[in-house]
Amino acid sequence: MRLKSVKVNQFKSVWNSNSFNIGDVTCLVGKNESGKTALLEALYRLNPIVESETKFDVTEDYPRREVENYLQDVEAKTRGEQTNAISAVFTLDEKELAAINSDFGDGVLKSPDIELSRGYDAKKSLYVTTRVDEAVAVRTLVKMAGLPDDVAAKATKLTSLKALQEFLVADAETRLQLFATAQKTAKAIADPTEQATAADNANKLQESQAAKNLREEISPLISNDFGIYIWETYLNSNFPTFLYFDEYYQMTGQVNVQELKKREANSTLRNSDRPMLGLIELARLKLDELTCPQNTQQLKNKLQGASNHLSDQILKYWSQNKHLHVQFDLRPALPGDPPEMNQTGTTNLWGEVFDSAHGATLRLGTRSKGFIWFFSFLAWFSQQRKRGIPLILLLDEPGLVLHGSAQGDLLNYIETELKPHHQVIYTTHSPFMVDAKNFDRVRIVRDRSMEVDEPLPENERGTKVFTDILEADPDSLFPLQGALGFDIAQTLFIGPNSLIVEGVSDLLYLPSISSVLATKGLVGLLDAWTITPVGGSDKVPTFVSLLGSQKKLKLATLIDFQKKDQQTVENLYKKKLLAKKNVRTFADFTGTSEADIEDMFDRQFYLDLVNSEYSSQLQEAIKLSDLGKHPRILVNIEEFLKTNPLKSGNFNHFRPARHFVENISKLGPKLDAATLDRFEAAFKALNSLL
Repeated sequence: MRLKSVKVNQFKSVWNSNSFNIGDVTCLVGKNESGKTALLEALYRLNPIVESETKFDVTEDYPRREVENYLQDVEAKTRGEQTNAISAVFTLDEKELAAINSDFGDGVLKSPDIELSRGYDAKKSLYVTTRVDEAVAVRTLVKMAGLPDDVAAKATKLTSLKALQEFLVADAETRLQLFATAQKTAKAIADPTEQATAADNANKLQESQAAKNLREEISPLISNDFGIYIWETYLNSNFPTFLYFDEYYQMTGQVNVQELKKREANSTLRNSDRPMLGLIELARLKLDELTCPQNTQQLKNKLQGASNHLSDQILKYWSQNKHLHVQFDLRPALPGDPPEMNQTGTTNLWGEVFDSAHGATLRLGTRSKGFIWFFSFLAWFSQQRKRGIPLILLLDEPGLVLHGSAQGDLLNYIETELKPHHQVIYTTHSPFMVDAKNFDRVRIVRDRSMEVDEPLPENERGTKVFTDILEADPDSLFPLQGALGFDIAQTLFIGPNSLIVEGVSDLLYLPSISSVLATKGLVGLLDAWTITPVGGSDKVPTFVSLLGSQKKLKLATLIDFQKKDQQTVENLYKKKLLAKKNVRTFADFTGTSEADIEDMFDRQFYLDLVNSEYSSQLQEAIKLSDLGKHPRILVNIEEFLKTNPLKSGNFNHFRPARHFVENISKLGPKLDAATLDRFEAAFKALNSLL
């Protein structure tokens, strides 16, 4: 049974949320106070993990603007049924359908969907709506019952189970009367042989055992409602339980065991108690064993086992610090312990985190809020998962206290560990909690009531949920824009194998020359490389550092080299940002002390590019003899133009690059062998890194 769609009505900030679809993972995006939490709270009460939390309280939960009108309508009995605050449609799986069809026939359910709802009527806990075709059930039951042909022929034409029951009862009564009359007639016959024959014929008039069995079988099916019978018999046990988790469920990391026992016995558990109870259950312990242990070593072993299990789970997806280990200690309470934990003669359970990188052990409650959130969720979720019941997870702002990369860890955890086994619905306003590869999971949550001064019409007021992104306001769109922008930044010029270059000129030259080499049967740059221009040599270390932090990303550089940049280039590998072999400069292939990509070309060839591109702006064509002796041709051209300025505008080395690409069919064949050799050597060196 899978949750298909949800609709919330008249609950807190929600008047009518609209029906919205639910997938394997559903992300509710909206700004603060838009009503995201209210949606999860309403859905949670449909079938909560804590059974006592199903109740909808009119005075607390009904929209305040209309609550008095609602109460008066209920008291005056001027409205029909009380409002259902939550309605959800579930789709049955093949196994569930097969079990029902096997007993009542294919098509007995008109739809594989059922609707479940709960609301403010305390007398009606759960409303179940199934669309059944009782005529199919009638035909199937009659066929399987083996009724006499004459009875079966009439019964098969009926369209409801109640009609079938009434028919069988009436038929039984008729047959009973006929039997009684025939039996009386048989007894009056004098001839023994004829009397025996008449008695046999009288017996044949009685109701068949098959009909009696069928009447008994039908009784429970119609005692309430056939659809309800199907729900209670075949589906209720598969009804998913909702596990709601927010910041208030975070464990404190320490607890007095006797006080915890008292709160559990009195049904006054705090939200923060539940993860701690989950942890204790994971350790296969009972509270009595913590207060009166019979075997110290066994107790320590169990606590250590639970600690190891949760430590392994959290470190698998907690990239912030891989040197942590959770451990638990049991100690008698002392007068100097915190309030509620200082009563002499009682026992305290302490959660601690050992950081091997710093050689320090700190109380769990003093770690970062993000770590506590992640650990608390794992403790409670691991406990519930062990119960083996179907779960749907409702996570309210799960990334609120997590760093951006830790939010990425959480998304990875949801995708890898939760999604294969459970549906997940979570709320967020963080761009790092929006998976840009799965925007179809996003639902926009918006409350226009907060955006306008005048009251809105009833059909527009309160929290609404939209799938259409066009319905989103700028504030609601921001997390999506942030996620999309981050994803574009990661993918437009960044790939699994990123070649860092300085500027757009490199982006133009390298692929075009690679294609020229390929047409000549020489080695070009492999397509696996994504060329990433960063806008200057001074930005290379920053970009390498930023991109290098991305997992499974291979980086290399092919950049200009000037003597003033030597230390910057060397730091790329000396500071272990990149391996030395991954740091390449054009000077490595020109054999000169300094070099730009333009120096990979024959000097006369490049000068011809400049003269052709700037022909209308040059006072006269630049000759090779006009240039100085600097190893970088761009420096020489710029020096020449200082004394022989362009007629208009300024020199930009991007324009010759663009001219080269636009005329590659004519200029490519003119590249000399030495130029091709230099570029081929560079490409071979880079390709060898893959």
